[in-house]
Amino acid sequence: MKSFLKARWERLKQRAFTIEKKEWMKGFRITYGVAWNLTFLLTIFLVLGGIFAGGVGAGYFASLVKDEKVRPASNMKQEIFHYEETSKLYFADNIYLGKLQSDIDREEVSIEEVSDHLKKAVIATEDEYFYEHKGVVPKALMRAVFQELTNSSVQTGGSTLTQQLIKNQILTNEVSFDRKAKEILLALRLEKFLEKDEILEAYLNVSTFGRNSSGQNIGGVQAAARGIFGVDAKELNLPQAAFIAGLPQSPFRYTPFANGGGLKEESLLEPGLNRMKTVLARMRAEEFITQKEYEEAIHYNIVGDFIKPQPRAYEQYPYLTEEIERRGITILMEILAKKDGYSEKDLQKDKGLYNKYETLARRDIRHNGYHIHTTIHKQIYDTHQKVKDEYNNYGYTKVRQERNPETGKLEKIKEPVQVGAILIENKTGKILSFVGGRDHKLEATNHATKAKRQNGSTMKPLLVYAPAMEMGLSAPGAVVADIPLSTGGKVFRNYSGRYYGLVSSRKALAHSYNASAVYTYLKTVNNNPAAYLEKMGFTTLTKADHTNIAAALGGVEDGVTVEENTNAFTTFANGGKFIDAYMIEKITDHDGNIIYEHKAKPVDVFSPQTSYLMIDMMRDVLRYGTASAVPGMLKFSADWAGKTGTTNGPNDAWFVASNPNVTLGAWIGYGKPAPLSTDGSEGRRNLNIWARLMNGAYDAAPDLVKPKERFKMPGGIVRRSYCGISGMLPSKACSAAGLVQSDLFNAKFVPTKVDNSLGNGRYVMIKGKKYMALPSTPQEFTKPGGMLSPEFVKQISLGRAINPAYLIPDNDPRWKNLLAAGAIMQDDGKAPASVSTTMSNGLLTWNESPSHDVVGYRVYSGSGKRVASIASGSSLSYRAGGGSYYVVAVDIAGRESAPSNKMETKQVNKPAKTEDTQKKQTEVDKNKDKDNNKEQQAPTPPAPNTPPPKKEEPKEEPKDQQKDDGKKEEPKEPNQGGNDGNGNENGGNPVPDKKEEPNQ
Repeated sequence: MKSFLKARWERLKQRAFTIEKKEWMKGFRITYGVAWNLTFLLTIFLVLGGIFAGGVGAGYFASLVKDEKVRPASNMKQEIFHYEETSKLYFADNIYLGKLQSDIDREEVSIEEVSDHLKKAVIATEDEYFYEHKGVVPKALMRAVFQELTNSSVQTGGSTLTQQLIKNQILTNEVSFDRKAKEILLALRLEKFLEKDEILEAYLNVSTFGRNSSGQNIGGVQAAARGIFGVDAKELNLPQAAFIAGLPQSPFRYTPFANGGGLKEESLLEPGLNRMKTVLARMRAEEFITQKEYEEAIHYNIVGDFIKPQPRAYEQYPYLTEEIERRGITILMEILAKKDGYSEKDLQKDKGLYNKYETLARRDIRHNGYHIHTTIHKQIYDTHQKVKDEYNNYGYTKVRQERNPETGKLEKIKEPVQVGAILIENKTGKILSFVGGRDHKLEATNHATKAKRQNGSTMKPLLVYAPAMEMGLSAPGAVVADIPLSTGGKVFRNYSGRYYGLVSSRKALAHSYNASAVYTYLKTVNNNPAAYLEKMGFTTLTKADHTNIAAALGGVEDGVTVEENTNAFTTFANGGKFIDAYMIEKITDHDGNIIYEHKAKPVDVFSPQTSYLMIDMMRDVLRYGTASAVPGMLKFSADWAGKTGTTNGPNDAWFVASNPNVTLGAWIGYGKPAPLSTDGSEGRRNLNIWARLMNGAYDAAPDLVKPKERFKMPGGIVRRSYCGISGMLPSKACSAAGLVQSDLFNAKFVPTKVDNSLGNGRYVMIKGKKYMALPSTPQEFTKPGGMLSPEFVKQISLGRAINPAYLIPDNDPRWKNLLAAGAIMQDDGKAPASVSTTMSNGLLTWNESPSHDVVGYRVYSGSGKRVASIASGSSLSYRAGGGSYYVVAVDIAGRESAPSNKMETKQVNKPAKTEDTQKKQTEVDKNKDKDNNKEQQAPTPPAPNTPPPKKEEPKEEPKDQQKDDGKKEEPKEPNQGGNDGNGNENGGNPVPDKKEEPNQ
């Protein structure tokens, strides 16, 4: 029973378990079914939701980029690699000068020229998956989106290097989903046609890296390496590379340099140093460096590698870099305009068009990384700047007071004498060097290439003599009348206040006679000689300059630059061909492709014969003329030809001279025209600075500056004799007068007519001056002499009514017997005043008659017999015998004065003459005869309505401008030809140069 119950119990338990199991299994199956169904439904929901969300996201993404057109690969490449790069400048012979001034200093570098340390540092810091992703890293992007949505304080970034490149080069820095969507799309596209190293190279060139040691903003790793550590990007060591790689995150916070240049304070260096350590840590984490390299780099003294501020090209060479940029912009303007179908003339005519292309060219030259090669010879240029700085005799520095607009206080403004000079190679037109001014910080105007000033007498060869010779109206031996001339209400005078009569063009140019130049110009002005100036590069001539007589003396309205003036003189050195001076040899892009190369375009201006004759005339300027002191100042000898010049004031002093190799022009003056001196020393000072600049050029490049040969005479040049009175072939009368000269001529324009200027006549001397004898003039007081015919006087005076006496040169013994027709003493109709006599030891003497027209004196015996006739100007005495005598004065009409008082002397027995007394008597007689025939020249009497010539006094360089009112007192000029040794256009005798004095 017990066993039965037990078995029963076991069966019940088993049944209960089975039932329970079945119930559990049923419940499990139900639960499982429900759970599975719910899971399935949830999965379907999530999938459908995902699909829906993805569709919505995709649709939203599509809506953001719907306006972004598919960009051609070529266009994207162009935009990616078109980053702002500073243009580089070069001296001649490919010598590096520096960079143009720009907002950011950038220099392109290829990936091969970048340190491996730097490439790894940038990848570890900015994009660890760079070589794995296809432009975008989804995980990083989602993380960045999450951080953006949750406003996380720690931002790890989600942009790859590719995205950053797209943002910097194609899009903007705008923070928006729209820009981000386009960035992702373009990054994915860019990765399809650019290699990873191409992308990395572009990134390394595009990114900004703070400031360099001079305080200038820098872009690209090459500019960063050079500007921070003074090495190329390929030479960076590990810590240097890590420092640079950390900069792009916050360039101006991490940069070690202050805004004005130089290191920041020590505390401000810490952020950059800590950033470098972060970069090194990431490089270690990516296993780009070993632990040992990491430890060494962490403890490296990077601060010791930071370089000191470096002189920038536009600070070291301000005048030069500005001039190169200005010329480069002009060249690029024409290139850009030409691409659009516009010519240079179109730009000049349309100001709006000009401004447009100037703006484009200015941006182009500063952003496109051009390599601009110039003609400037570095050694000569550096030497010239040193010479300019060391020269201490420019003259007085003016000081004026000006109110500061910010502070309202009066401040002293210095105005030193400025200088402008330029050296040009004749045969090529290369500008080898120039001096733009004394101090760019004080005055930035380039006085060599930009400032325009009147060029004084340096205009005479260019506008007067060379055009006249080309027209066949002048020659070195052409005779000009240096006489008073007035035209257009202006009176043109020589600086000395004197006139020099009939002189050769050669002599007139050597001594810079103004009246002679005007005289010659009047012969040509109706033939528009100013057209020759325009052929020689003068760009600022006005319509009035073509007819204004003052232009012959440099009085052009707008003035000319030192470059234009000097460049024009090279025409003569080049045999009459004008070769426009230039400074930019070529321009290449950063790939070395030539986008511009200079090509000379010679312009025929003068014949070789005219050019050589002009050179030969200008040689005399340095031989005996206004620049005769220059050869003695130079370290080397050469065949020199040149011209000095000054302007009214004197406000400007010029000197331009050529040898067969080079031409150097120099100018001094105040920035705002004002008198340079009161003592005429400005010419000497300018000649001194010219000579020093030339000596400096010789020291720097002797083979370039010193020629091996002289100027070569072309065919068609002949030497001919001519009459110095008229310039015609010599006549017998001219030969007899001793006035035959010879000079060089263009064979096409040799004299063909025989001189007809002279006739025979008789003259008298009155108070040391020659006058024509009247028909009633007693012949005993007259002398025979050559006489200028009235017809010739009228012809040589250009039909102007002048006093013929102005035609006779003073102090020239060859003219002593020549009488100018018209030098007539008019009969006043009155007898001359009487004289008083005295007697001593048988010598009768008397005083000179106060009358103005006395030609001589007659001595009568007491019986009324004439015993002697003494011409005016001779010794007023007579050795009388025994008896009484009296004297009368005789005027030009033959009238006698009342008799003088009578004087008596007794007959005395003369002692026998010894040999000594006979010799003494002979000397007395000779001297008496000499006195009787002595011919003195005095200042010529003035013509009607013409102020008389003033007494000459040695002064400095003649001012080469006209005087408008004729009332100003003009300094005087010395008698003789030559130079005073100080370069002054006064024809003075050479004297030693004065010791230079420091600026006042």
